[in-house]
Amino acid sequence: MANRFQKSVPLMMILPGLALAVAIIGYPIFDLAWTSMQDVSRFGKLTGMNGGENYHEVFADPLFWESLWRTGIWTFAVVGGTLAISMPVAMILNDDFHGRGLARVIIMLPWAISLTMTAVVWRWALNGRAGLLNATLMNAGIIDQPVEWLATASTAFVVEILVGILVSIPFTTTILLGGLSSMPQDAYEAAVVDGASGWDQFRHITLPLMKPFINIAIVLNVIYVFNSLPIIWVMTEGGPANGTDILVTYLYKLAFRFGQLGKAAAISLVMFFVLLAFTMLYVALVSRNDRDDAAPEEEVKA
Repeated sequence: MANRFQKSVPLMMILPGLALAVAIIGYPIFDLAWTSMQDVSRFGKLTGMNGGENYHEVFADPLFWESLWRTGIWTFAVVGGTLAISMPVAMILNDDFHGRGLARVIIMLPWAISLTMTAVVWRWALNGRAGLLNATLMNAGIIDQPVEWLATASTAFVVEILVGILVSIPFTTTILLGGLSSMPQDAYEAAVVDGASGWDQFRHITLPLMKPFINIAIVLNVIYVFNSLPIIWVMTEGGPANGTDILVTYLYKLAFRFGQLGKAAAISLVMFFVLLAFTMLYVALVSRNDRDDAAPEEEVKA
């Protein structure tokens, strides 16, 4: 009996915090699910169950599928581009050089500025008539007339992806830099003695040891970028002609511009399950790869 009580102590200690987390996360999800099954007035009043009509209307709307596809492109491009840039930046900042502290502060500065303010600055810089970018390019002789960067959906979406990558670099660099700082230096010293090149060290030492931190960066960035509203909303509001809408801007328009709160709740729930499915799938794949990597080592020990 005493042994059983001792084993249950850790669970009892974390139970209050676990219950609070379930309440904080579970109640909004339950409320969304309930709202998504109702007819809702523009003022948020529930007027009765509609038998899933909100979901039918959402899935029948071509804008939903276009926004979903564009959300996938947006998330993959921003997260992939962020990781591709943040890794070398973190490796540079991890080296010991004069002014490293100042360089780290400069890299982290954009993180201290809100996404909304950053988007406002870039919207002004990309203005087709009085934008800083056009003025700079024209003074340098690169272009001879102003370019309307945000006037067409294809150009605007690419620009927004680049801005998304820019604002995501500080956070991702911080995660990767923490991982690099904790890595054992004796492995690199042994690799240098064995004649390994810089690329070999990166491929066989840095990447394997950095896997946990890279996985954390991927999961957190996917969640943040997938749900990110300010950049696209401030720069183009999902336009022109809904050409840069992602799910979160499409949802925002339905809820606060058109007053279709039931459909917005349905999309919110869909977004939650998409992220939940991605997280579970990614964690399962990572766990499987870790088991596969550990199997040869166990065989060697045996």
